[in-house]
Amino acid sequence: MNSELWAVVEAFALPAPVVAIEPLGHGNVNATYRVRLADGAAGDGVLQRLNTTVFRQPQLVMANIAAVAEHVERRLAQGNPDPEARPWRMPALVPSRSGEPWLERGGSFWRMLTFLEGTRSVDTIESPDQAREIGAGLGLFHALIHDLPAEQLADTLEGFHVTPLYLERYKAVLASSERPRCERCREAIAFVAAREAGAGVLEEALAAGRLRLRPIHGDPKINNLLLCNDSGRAVALIDLDTVKPGLVHYDIGDCLRSACNPLGEETDALDAVQFDLNLAERLLHGYLSVARGFLSDADLDAIPDAIALLPFELGLRFLTDHLAGDTYFTIARPGHNLDRALVQFRLAESVERQRAQIQALVEGLR
Repeated sequence: MNSELWAVVEAFALPAPVVAIEPLGHGNVNATYRVRLADGAAGDGVLQRLNTTVFRQPQLVMANIAAVAEHVERRLAQGNPDPEARPWRMPALVPSRSGEPWLERGGSFWRMLTFLEGTRSVDTIESPDQAREIGAGLGLFHALIHDLPAEQLADTLEGFHVTPLYLERYKAVLASSERPRCERCREAIAFVAAREAGAGVLEEALAAGRLRLRPIHGDPKINNLLLCNDSGRAVALIDLDTVKPGLVHYDIGDCLRSACNPLGEETDALDAVQFDLNLAERLLHGYLSVARGFLSDADLDAIPDAIALLPFELGLRFLTDHLAGDTYFTIARPGHNLDRALVQFRLAESVERQRAQIQALVEGLR
């Protein structure tokens, strides 16, 4: 690691000397590192450089994280809402040596959180029981924050998870893009054209008063849920940069989208991509075992729509970025975002084929 990165780390008030800095995870937006401390004397840190092109008001991001952490702490002090009493954990902010909860250096915005020892994440579901744990973890997070007034959180990503706005952006980029259109790109464009009329299903329900805004995580893909190494139980939901007011259905749909595609987001076996209904049943069973108490009948009615919408939405975002010249998501090769878009569209097709079964599944879990 370069000397500049070491200088950033040393500007935080860590409780022990640093022995190593290692890349952590493979996020598409922020740069993340694990900061290992000497002799295990204290827990490690997680250093992140926020992408300020995406998060243009990083101080508000940090304020949202603090508000959620404080609310969760208060709720847990009053009693765990989880019938199975999972020992929920929240990473703590590590302040800079100046006392600020972040560091601005060289035009970059850095923050550090404590690493949650004894936990792990997964990129693909390993068992039905694990799917239930992932669902229960998201349900517990929602149960802990659902009564935090949404207006107390800043909307740090206006338009994030508002599918009609992504569709508008896509159309504008499509009209101006000079990228050549290969057969696979034309396939993706045709897929969007055939389904764009349904892009507003959740926002229309919100406008009609059937759904309401609550605090949401914004990006609860399965590798943001941490499992206890020993028990396998869900114990934390990390990467809270995207916390904001929104519809819990975007969280539910996004979690199912990432969990119920056994081949994962980066597969090149397009014809084998499918939405695993058995995993979906277990995940939703776990989710509703904790979160059912604050959800209305209208909330439950909208879950199948969310499951169908979120693969379409993410695929639309990947396709837009491909056409725009790959300016948002980190890529590993030319055409990477187009490949990602096609995976999500195949997943959406699989959901469409199983729509009746998904509807029956949700009805059975009421």
